[in-house]
Formats: sequence, C-alpha cells, structure tokens
Amino acid sequence: MKRALLATLSAVLCLLPISGCGLESGGSVPLEVGPGSITPVPELKGVPITVGSKDFTEQLVLGYILEFALSAAGAQVRDLTDITGSNSLRDAQLHGQVDIAYDYTGTGWINYLGNENPIPDSGRQFQAVRDEDLAKNGMVWADLVPMNNTYAMVVNSAGAEKTGARTLSDYARLINTDPSIGPTCLGTEFSVRPDGYPGMAAKYGIDIGKVHKQLMQDALVYPATANNTCEFGSVDTTDGRIKALNLHLLDDDLGFFPKYNAALVMRKSFVDAHPQVAKVLAPISRLLTNETITELNGQVDLHGREPAVVARDWMVSQGFITAR
Repeated sequence: MKRALLATLSAVLCLLPISGCGLESGGSVPLEVGPGSITPVPELKGVPITVGSKDFTEQLVLGYILEFALSAAGAQVRDLTDITGSNSLRDAQLHGQVDIAYDYTGTGWINYLGNENPIPDSGRQFQAVRDEDLAKNGMVWADLVPMNNTYAMVVNSAGAEKTGARTLSDYARLINTDPSIGPTCLGTEFSVRPDGYPGMAAKYGIDIGKVHKQLMQDALVYPATANNTCEFGSVDTTDGRIKALNLHLLDDDLGFFPKYNAALVMRKSFVDAHPQVAKVLAPISRLLTNETITELNGQVDLHGREPAVVARDWMVSQGFITAR
C-alpha cells in the first residue's frame, strides 16, 4: 500500500516540469556494502554519482545493482531509483539529474529516437541505438546485456482452452470476429507507447474499436489476467509471474516487438570524466541473462522480498561485493 501511494504521488508530481519531480537531490544507498571482487578505484573515491531507474521491479533491482557496485568502488552514490515512466528517466538523464541507469535498446530506438522499424538482431539494434543517440543527444550506450525483456501478450489458462489462441495473429482474429472475447488488461504505459499496444494493433490489423480494454498499473495486469478478470494481458517477458501464474505467452508471429536488451546509459561528458565506471560494471552486465533476471524479479514479485535486498544478495553471491 505504501509503495502504491508513493507511486501515485510521484505520478501526480511529475505532471509538473521535471525540476518539480523531486529529482534533484536523491537519497542514500539503502544498504551498506563493502568491496569484493569490485575493489576501491582511486579515481572514483568520493565521486558523486547519481543512479536512476524506472518504477518497476526489474528496474529497481538493476538500479540497486549499479548502486552497490559503484559504492564498493568508492563512489559517493545517490539513489534516484523508482522514477515514474521511461520518459521521466530519460529527461532526468538528459538534464544531468541522473548520471547512469540501465535502459532498453528497444525503448531507445522507438521511444527516444523516434524510429518506427525495430532491428531484429540484438547486436545490430544496440549498435544502431548507440550510434544515433551519441550523434544526436550525446548519450552513450555501453555493455549490452544478454537479457531481452521484450513486451508480449499472454492468455490465461481458461482463455487458452476456450479460444485456442497461440499467436498474436490468433488474438487479432478473435478480437475482430468474436464479440464474446473477454477483456484485455493493459499496462498504462504499454497502452500508449508506439512500441506497445497501438503499434501492435496496427501491425496485426486489430480493430481498436472492438477491443474491450482495461487499463491498470503494470503490476496488476498479471493477477487480473490470472484470475480471469481479463482473458488477455500485456506483460514483460522476464517477469517471474508469467510462469508462476500459468499464463501463456502468445507468439509474436509477425515479429512486431523490438529487442529490449538492457544496456548502461550515460551522458558522454560523464563517461569522459569517469571512464572507470564502465570498466567496473562490465563484468556484472555479462551475467544478467534472462534466466538470472527472471529469478531476481520473481524473488520480489512472488516472494515479497525487497528489491534492494535481492540485488545485494545476488551481488554477494557472485562475489562482487560483501554485505555489512
């Protein structure tokens, strides 16, 4: 309840210009950690570094991973995780309020840079985002991460049995021809993003006027779809609740959704001033596979653990840091 209240308050405040969104000071790192394989870097001792993230589980875990790594390296880290929405995080980085964050190549390519056609190969998509964002905005993308948290649509078990839907083409056909099809639960951001539902509907020829949509916070889509409030729902593919709630991914048979591999994003001025940061973080990025991040997400969303604790414990288990 407390997190939901804070998220609602943050969303209201962030309707104001970005300087009014509480993004200027930040807080302290939530848990104290010590060096492990990450040891103090003389050039980073006492350097103020502000870490940001968006406001969902995976982003919080990734943000805390950055904070603990940079703290172990000796930096003076400020916590600006839990920023509401992709565009708010992006604006905070462009305005120098956030120095570093993990973001997603598909989001960069479609939402930030305004391209319409995703590149199906993860490596080429990363290179294209990296080159264009640096040239246009002075933003550096580094350390492509193996995990690909793309969007997807799911159907619950009852809906799968009733409709036989296995692909997004099946879903489109059902929406367009069967008035008895149940509601579709959509996360609020997914419902308006060009790389979300509107673009998917256009690609698959879905008549938007025939869709019985229910909009809600992303986290609520999973239980609402599982308990048959909706037959279909929008999800992130690295979310541990998909398997736990017996939701069935619909195959993106026309290849609409972009690759959403995570990568480090920083301003070029920050990278030039502190080249050691990327070196500290590169070994961590290499280990963040789909399987790893799905497990970490599940510890939060299924077992109720705090994202900061999950991030710290994983970092300790890999030997990067020590707990204090």
